[in-house]
Amino acid sequence: MKFLGIDLGWTSGASGLCCLNWLDGTLHLLELDRKQPTADILNWVDYWASPPEPALIAVDAPTLIPNATGMRLPDKLTHQYFHRYHAGCYPANLNRPFAQHTIEFGLSLEARGFIHAPVITPQTLGRYQIEVFPHPAIVHLFGLNRILKYKKGRLAERQAELLKLHHLILTVLPTLEPKLECSQTLNPIPSQITGVVLKALEDQLDSLICAYVAAYWWYWGVERNWVLGDATTGYIIVPAPTRAEL
Repeated sequence: MKFLGIDLGWTSGASGLCCLNWLDGTLHLLELDRKQPTADILNWVDYWASPPEPALIAVDAPTLIPNATGMRLPDKLTHQYFHRYHAGCYPANLNRPFAQHTIEFGLSLEARGFIHAPVITPQTLGRYQIEVFPHPAIVHLFGLNRILKYKKGRLAERQAELLKLHHLILTVLPTLEPKLECSQTLNPIPSQITGVVLKALEDQLDSLICAYVAAYWWYWGVERNWVLGDATTGYIIVPAPTRAEL
């Protein structure tokens, strides 16, 4: 079973891409990448999960948007549950400039057999897609009391926060179930870095978190995950808290 994470560029810019493989009871990192045109992203999906291969794709983008204005239910729920962590998501509606792009991306995955899975029978092989949001996932998986702020601020501060995420991936995810083994395949964060390079690394690590959430959802279902919303309102899958807050 493959688990693909896509940190989708909502309007422009490249998308972070991650592929994990479930083998002998362990997740293994096969690839971290970054691509921009939608066609290239979908070609990447086809390469790593060509039909009828079972796979679950987790997309950090609103691929189901039923509301013309305002906020979707899952967006409201992220603010309700994660506001104190600074982890509320951007509101999505059909009038937002990104809506057509993100919806069409979800439809392109559906055309490849990846059905939306806000409900799943754990550890059942199939071709699924879900919407995820890395910030609250990071808070719950790693027991944090706020998000890691690697997206905004001074370059040195963002680098320090991204280093924390990199360290947590290497030290915590191997202790969870399903465990992720990537110590030999996840490149270190350079000590000297530019803003462009940092953005690329940020996208890739976000996609890795997306892919891990896909595996966590497939492995545990609702036993250890929250489903914010449903297939009618739109939904976001978030791992339930796994550790005491640090």
